[in-house]
Amino acid sequence: MNRSGRQCVAMLLAACCAFATAVTVAATPAGPDAIEVADDNGAVLVLQRPAQRVVSLAPSITELLFAIGAGQTLVGTSAFSDYPPKARQIPVVAGADGVDLERIAALHPDLVILWGSGYPPATREALDRLGLRVYVSEPGSLESIARSMERLGRLTAAPQGAQEAQAFRARLQQLKSRYAGRRPVRVFYQVWPGPLMTLSGRHVVSEALQLCGGRNIFAALPLLVPSVSPEAVIAADPQVIMTSEPGGVDRGALGFWKRYPFVAAVAAGRLYTLDANRIDRATPRMLEETARMCELIDTARAATTTAP
Repeated sequence: MNRSGRQCVAMLLAACCAFATAVTVAATPAGPDAIEVADDNGAVLVLQRPAQRVVSLAPSITELLFAIGAGQTLVGTSAFSDYPPKARQIPVVAGADGVDLERIAALHPDLVILWGSGYPPATREALDRLGLRVYVSEPGSLESIARSMERLGRLTAAPQGAQEAQAFRARLQQLKSRYAGRRPVRVFYQVWPGPLMTLSGRHVVSEALQLCGGRNIFAALPLLVPSVSPEAVIAADPQVIMTSEPGGVDRGALGFWKRYPFVAAVAAGRLYTLDANRIDRATPRMLEETARMCELIDTARAATTTAP
């Protein structure tokens, strides 16, 4: 057997041993100091001690861990985990092509945090077969960002988990109080220009719009990220059209709408590009970009005199 063959056998044996160990641990009652946390799918994860070697499979998860003071536990991340700058020094074990299971196994993590909707079910199944502890993170609301920080703080014994969650809730309440009761503004949020895609009211970004007094013109659609026609957007006559790009740099994604000068948002020049690295990641920075979103919507509100 050549060296490559021996390595494959060794990896298979290691995976089998890890799986057997995991089954044993799962069958053992939780000790008095064990940590029990329900993930965003409702599954209860039990750790006998705080995780010290963590693999994060989403940029937002990486950012959350650093935010609560648990960045030092990270041994692997996914592509585009670029904030804070220290995150760029951590080995990348997942990307557009999927998850590198061999590299993850070689890192011997005691916790893998998986972005639920970011990967197919087969990814979770493969991680389970390796005997790895998996926590599914899927914040679906602004409040759930705070809950995620609390839960991840418990799993890693991070010193700032509860503190950062409390601070996030305080800033969220300040924004809600500031914009409560203001006259609604019709907003079209563009996710992708071709095919044209938007967000329904079930999406956390749509919740941010609502907090600002923006009325998502496609909130009633059933899919989380539905496709829509330009004609449907024109018929709704949004007063603001928004999209997001990394760094908030306008790359022309909204230029298409300039051919429709009779749409209220186009006529008034209210075509705005938010920072995708902030608004599209369920982290404390999302709230910062939500504050900017609110200011832009408020500018449109002040400039219009007719109710939507």
